[in-house]
Amino acid sequence: MHSSLTRMAAATLFALPSLSSADSTLPTVVVTAERIAQTAEDSLASITIIEREQIKQAQSLPELLRRVPGLSLSNSGGLGQSSSVFLRGTESDHVLVLIDGIKVGSPTLGNTAFEHIPITQIERIEIVRGPRSSLYGSEAIGGVIQIFTRKGKGKVKANFSLGGGSDNTYQATLGLSGGGDQSWFSANMSGVDTEGFDSCTGEPNVGGCWTHEPDKDGYQNFSGQLRAGYRFSNQAEIDIHWLRTEAESNFDGTFQNQSDTMQQVLGAGFRILPTENWTLSLKAGRSWDDSDNFKDSVFSTRFETQRDTVWLQNDIALGEDHLVLLGLDYQNDEVGGTTLYPVTSRDKKGIFGQYLGYFAQHKLQFSLRNDENAQFGNYTTGSLAWGYTFDNDIQFSANYGSAFKAPTFNELYFPNFGNPNLKPEKSHSVEIGLSAKTTSGRLALNIYQTEIDELIAYDASIFAPGNLESAQIRGLEAILETRFAQWDMKANLTLIDPINQSNDNLLPRRPKESLNINLERQFQTFTVGTSLYAVGKTYDDAANTRELDAYMTMDIRAAYHFTKAWKVQVRLNNLFDEEYETAAFYQQTGRDFFITLHYQP
Repeated sequence: MHSSLTRMAAATLFALPSLSSADSTLPTVVVTAERIAQTAEDSLASITIIEREQIKQAQSLPELLRRVPGLSLSNSGGLGQSSSVFLRGTESDHVLVLIDGIKVGSPTLGNTAFEHIPITQIERIEIVRGPRSSLYGSEAIGGVIQIFTRKGKGKVKANFSLGGGSDNTYQATLGLSGGGDQSWFSANMSGVDTEGFDSCTGEPNVGGCWTHEPDKDGYQNFSGQLRAGYRFSNQAEIDIHWLRTEAESNFDGTFQNQSDTMQQVLGAGFRILPTENWTLSLKAGRSWDDSDNFKDSVFSTRFETQRDTVWLQNDIALGEDHLVLLGLDYQNDEVGGTTLYPVTSRDKKGIFGQYLGYFAQHKLQFSLRNDENAQFGNYTTGSLAWGYTFDNDIQFSANYGSAFKAPTFNELYFPNFGNPNLKPEKSHSVEIGLSAKTTSGRLALNIYQTEIDELIAYDASIFAPGNLESAQIRGLEAILETRFAQWDMKANLTLIDPINQSNDNLLPRRPKESLNINLERQFQTFTVGTSLYAVGKTYDDAANTRELDAYMTMDIRAAYHFTKAWKVQVRLNNLFDEEYETAAFYQQTGRDFFITLHYQP
């Protein structure tokens, strides 16, 4: 009925490099939801997995993520412009983001600049919806997004791509990779350059960018990625990874209109099996998020942040169907630059444990964690999940989880804005899920409710952030994956009711309805596909006075394989040239096209 946890904790762990292949006979393995390697069917969490073939269909990471159920996105005007992710209606800084197991993001802003993460360097993405503080600590109120960079396999081979399209946009990639039973490596670099368009329609004293600069807001991005690993035996392996991005963003703004950013993550991991039933994992890394900001090419400000992460984890199998996870982690955040913060460093220590067990057709998961934050003391979070699998492969599940988030450095200390008296935000979530697998596909339905206390929001009475509000978010996610008439279809519908309980207003930039439909058909040497994305109206502000209209876009794409290694891909986005905004005064890209030549032996 299911693979034993003993085998999943040991054999699957060391098979992960080969599981990234396109062998559809192998089970889909995930590692983010419960911090161990297990099949997606064995997890009781709500998970979305995005593989390399889907990743290659999108031009940017924000474009790709907006297809995920339960996720909405706000963008300030096209490729490379500021983007925010809202997972299950929570705040944009309520999502914990990992790159190859290392926590990334800005300690000052509190969120992750998804717009700068190079999509060409990504092999796979796992999105876990729902609270995960009991395993990962602060930030994971809405969920966790883990990005895995490219990982080599097979014979040593080179790859490259070259593309161009609307708004004088050009993109190029070059890479070398390979691997075998004991070692793997991948080295890649990529670049993007676009002339862009005038993204902001704001005017002085009106809103948006609060200025009128009728120019094109261009964007450039250059990135490099390295990853290598070695398996010494069936008992130990090491993996080292590095990703760096340098970007220049031009935008409209009263005080700044250009930002040069550098994002980097460096990490190493080591795994060993001291005994057949015990897996020991150690991971350490550092992430950087820096920016130099300018107004009309004159230097204005600099922000420098770095985050150090170390964690140690023990996975201990107790018999065939029971596993205990015990771990420790440490995190230190530091901020610097031209802005003077009264506090420039903060660390936290965490201890966590988890139990996973099978009892006939029942699955049980329980986790508990305590975080000691240098500024805010101790916070304890937990989760409990139960699932039952019927004989016809229908699974019912119920989940409960608590989470918290510590205030950011900007919320606490930014000059003339911060409030050092802020308390951490706290949440409690419940979820009920039903999923079914058939010979023709998969169907899933999830219903959830999240209560957030001490929600941090701007308080006009003190001209600073305050713990003023509580929020209640109720939601439904329906997911369908099937095949009919030789077409593969993936569709999801999200309905949410994100209420600010202090005034019954909707939380801004979270549409109550969203629908994604993706269709694709494979011919012998030709692939065609289309994607439809529709969202309901929402509001841009907490007072619900500035409405963002509902909209719908449709994209079409086609790819032709000249040979097994050579392929040309064409995309036509926003086919009907829909005019819409996801942030007030910031227009989105109209109808555009992009054509790419790929070489991948």
